[in-house]
Amino acid sequence: MSVTSVDKDLDHLTLTLIADFAAPLERVWRLWADPRQLERWWGPPTYPATVEEHDLTPGGEVTYYMTGPEGDRHRGWWRITSVGEPTALEFTDGFADDDGKPKDDMPTMSVRVRLSAHDGGTRMEMRSLFESREQMEQMVSMGMEEGLKEAVGQIDALLAA
Repeated sequence: MSVTSVDKDLDHLTLTLIADFAAPLERVWRLWADPRQLERWWGPPTYPATVEEHDLTPGGEVTYYMTGPEGDRHRGWWRITSVGEPTALEFTDGFADDDGKPKDDMPTMSVRVRLSAHDGGTRMEMRSLFESREQMEQMVSMGMEEGLKEAVGQIDALLAA
């Protein structure tokens, strides 16, 4: 499995995942930049994603939903804050209602993705920053840590294909 660490830092309100891949940096970047590839790993295996809108430019949005084993749908959105292709991506990540509108009663987080050359392949660091300890604890209790590990754990197979 490519995930090498997941660090929860309650003092700094961050959850940081680090994964190493045996693939060139530009190839790993395409997993974010191509919506068809993104939906093959964004979400745990039992909750595959369907990307509806994918505008990976500053100010752009990505909208998606994950479909659960019982056919239930869980919608989400990103608001892109910066893109430094092929090494950096930053966005705000949140939940949406059935109509795709942001849910005000659910946490949002700032996500920073960094890709760098590492040991002949690519290291991906994905850092989520929460607004409060309560929001971070809520997301962790909802299974965010395990979900991220499972989602990113699917990337090796995509890179090998």
